[in-house]
Amino acid sequence: MNILQATHEYERWSARQVPCVPADLRLKHDMMAQSAFSFLRATCYRWLQIWPKVCADLTAAPALRAVADLHVENFGTWRDSEGRLIWGINDFDEACVFPYASDLVRLVVSAKLAGRAEHLAVKLDEACDAVLTGYLEGLRTGGRPFVLSEQHAWLREIATNSLRDPVKFWKKMTALPIVQEKVPQDVTNALEKVIPEAGLSYSLRRRVSGLGSLGRPRFVALAEWHGGKIAREAKRLMASAGLWAQGRQGGGPLLYQSMLKQSVRCRDPFVGMDGQWLLRRLSPYCSRIEVTALPRKRDEGKLLYAMGWETANVHLGDGAQIKAIQRDLAARKSTWLRKAAKAMTKATLADWKDWAAHDAE
Repeated sequence: MNILQATHEYERWSARQVPCVPADLRLKHDMMAQSAFSFLRATCYRWLQIWPKVCADLTAAPALRAVADLHVENFGTWRDSEGRLIWGINDFDEACVFPYASDLVRLVVSAKLAGRAEHLAVKLDEACDAVLTGYLEGLRTGGRPFVLSEQHAWLREIATNSLRDPVKFWKKMTALPIVQEKVPQDVTNALEKVIPEAGLSYSLRRRVSGLGSLGRPRFVALAEWHGGKIAREAKRLMASAGLWAQGRQGGGPLLYQSMLKQSVRCRDPFVGMDGQWLLRRLSPYCSRIEVTALPRKRDEGKLLYAMGWETANVHLGDGAQIKAIQRDLAARKSTWLRKAAKAMTKATLADWKDWAAHDAE
């Protein structure tokens, strides 16, 4: 099955679970052709489908609740219940049970492809060393969240740089188009539960964001409250692409809530599920960090080390598997991650070129 067939089949499978937004899906297809990095972000389903063949020697690695869609732009910041700024993995839409190694390989491949798009400047060997060292040390120590208060000043500078300016953020929010059509009652019910004041007047906006979930319904309630703007988002979730890759005809349980609950994490009290909808607060520093928003002066190796550590924070949620993972890593050659990343980069680039050629016709 080539990338065109895989995309068609996956989207048919998805449409049986969630009605798509046709305009957003067309945008997703266009963005998939723009760069290999965008393509990777948009095609977790393809990664999970070809992984067993391309990385056959890793398929027997211990499985756990994996992020599955991990990449260098799947990190962001939020405020915990104490108001502290936290940095970490921002999205668990595609979480599924899968070999732990896939998350590490995908993170490295994303760094490599982001480098091709001139967003990062890091060599493959350096990326592998940084991610794996961070991951191993995170596992060994039992993990620790990234609290950007007294510690991690360099990461706090990245997270709060001028490109994430609050004025720009709220200008972008107010520019979102107002929803004209009737929306499902469960959407408004869910949003009104997380708005800070009962009966508060709000406008319902449509938001286009992300790549992997682009095409699924996403709404934002925007309101004025006590002298400033607030925003709450409802994003429609669906079963992980991992189930499609396994040949499952229907959906399955959503792991988002368990990933939040069981990881080594300072949780965002505003993130949670209401039925099939993921609810979250949107604010200047409660959002995903795009690679293009990173300051020019930064240490890519240090950043990837932190990303590897944060991956360990999430994997530690499956505590029973950690010793098996450590044994598996100890038994592998030091070049295993580089070899797998090169193979998956090659496969991803081949798919992207096929997709881009088709899109240009």
